Amino acid sequence: MAKASAKKVEDAARLRYIRVLERFTSSITKYLFKAEEPTREQFDKKVDNNRKYLDRIEKVPLYKGDYNDLETLVTKILSYRDSDATIDELKEDILYTANQIEKSMNRRRYKKDKHTSDKFRDWE
Repeated sequence: MAKASAKKVEDAARLRYIRVLERFTSSITKYLFKAEEPTREQFDKKVDNNRKYLDRIEKVPLYKGDYNDLETLVTKILSYRDSDATIDELKEDILYTANQIEKSMNRRRYKKDKHTSDKFRDWE
């Protein structure tokens, strides 16, 4: 059986780390967005439950700006766990930051064709 190259192992570890970051942030943001009356105790419990996934995986350097922003959001959520800010302040800041990250990722994925009718004028 052939051994995997060091680059493939590093890429797999990076992808695993990114997936854990995405899982962590999506879980917290979904809770804050969908809960009718979020409480600080429930938020702390949610962060503690999701932190165990972060603790299991080793930290890997990320090279893209979007993923660095995602990692920054995770550290911000973890720092809010120990702060004394209200749940409304937490909700507003976390959801705003998560939305900005999502917008920047989507901006890279989808490109709008502004002049689709102009594209076919040469064929007429």
